[in-house]
Amino acid sequence: MPIFALCDANNFYASCEQVFQPALNNRAIAVMSNNDANVISRSVKAKDLGIPMGAVWHEYRDICAQHNVVVFSSNYALYGDMSQRVMACLGTFTPDMEVYSIDEAFLQLDGFAHLDLTDYGRQMQKKVHQWTGIPIGVGIGPTKTLAKVANYVAKKRTTSGVFNLCDRTLQDEVLPTIAVGDIWGIGRRWTLKLNAIGIETAADLRAAEPRTIRQVFNVVAERIVHELRGTACLGLEEIQPKKNIMCSRSFGRMIAEKHLLLEAIADHAARAAGKLRGQGSRCGGLQVFLQTNRFRQHEAQYSNSCTWSFTVPSRDSREIIHAARACMAQLYRPGFEYHKCGVMLVDLAPATTVQGNLFCSTDHEQSDELMVLMDSLNAKMGRGTVRFAAQGLEKGKQRKSWGMRQQWRSPRYTTRLKEILRVRC
Repeated sequence: MPIFALCDANNFYASCEQVFQPALNNRAIAVMSNNDANVISRSVKAKDLGIPMGAVWHEYRDICAQHNVVVFSSNYALYGDMSQRVMACLGTFTPDMEVYSIDEAFLQLDGFAHLDLTDYGRQMQKKVHQWTGIPIGVGIGPTKTLAKVANYVAKKRTTSGVFNLCDRTLQDEVLPTIAVGDIWGIGRRWTLKLNAIGIETAADLRAAEPRTIRQVFNVVAERIVHELRGTACLGLEEIQPKKNIMCSRSFGRMIAEKHLLLEAIADHAARAAGKLRGQGSRCGGLQVFLQTNRFRQHEAQYSNSCTWSFTVPSRDSREIIHAARACMAQLYRPGFEYHKCGVMLVDLAPATTVQGNLFCSTDHEQSDELMVLMDSLNAKMGRGTVRFAAQGLEKGKQRKSWGMRQQWRSPRYTTRLKEILRVRC
């Protein structure tokens, strides 16, 4: 019988902040989204104050001030590195693992049925916390969907954060207590339709006729029914190369100046090119978009996009930046204040299977060597150590003209030598 464990970091972004500031362990913490706009992670204390996920900052500013909530801007360099450490630790428990998101992973435990799986889950908890300081919940089940349910129960009940739902009798006890909308893969629209036909709990959905569910919804919903019955329809998935790579961001303030827009799009293009090389691909073209803030309806509005095709698929930051800036120059219209721009790399193909062009003078071998050297220097010395003048000469907090607002960002403790923790002896 297949056995899956879903390991999920608790309040991951907030927990990352607490790891490096232990004095905050019993404090209310809220982590903000890009440009400090919305709440995207909350500690338990912040949840108890009634601050919802996605809360708009200006609507909860007074509540946070009243209850001394500690607010952080998103620190993705820190969170990404801590995620890699958590996943590396979980990988020591089984060779079969699927990283599902930045704070979740499925582990396949088929060969571990002879063990006390609840105890094995506690070993995972203990080791991850010892290695990283991050608390995790572990849900175990015979299918990925039931492992998700088990993880949900582990967080809601007094189970010490580990719950094993492999036993059929226990499934019969638990599933009637789970609302159908809390099942993995069941969204709001499906919840309303299921409720309308009398299916309100996970037990109700498990008891439904699979063919009927398929006719009313689709094959995905039918699979969920089978998974709730203990038949594994979903295995671990290997990470596939992305078909498109997008880099975009809203500006920290409204931007009207053309040279700042060219800087911003060059920076997005450089980051996208780095991701492109990171997955071993080349792109056949790119698309750049530029838009004003559609929510400011009293202001003049403008939104447009521009596409560029490469003669030979490229992974060279210089070529990609040049193309992105050329597109931005075509898109720019004076007289508007712009809110957001971005670049999307399209027509991706493996870097090793590219058709050349007789009339292209670019030395691709030399180009690849240069990009490898640049990437290795940035990996060793920190992102942005080697960069292009087109991206602007200011870095980090000095980039106040178009950069993302990060008023309360914590130090990047694990990825920047200048920001590493200092210990006083």
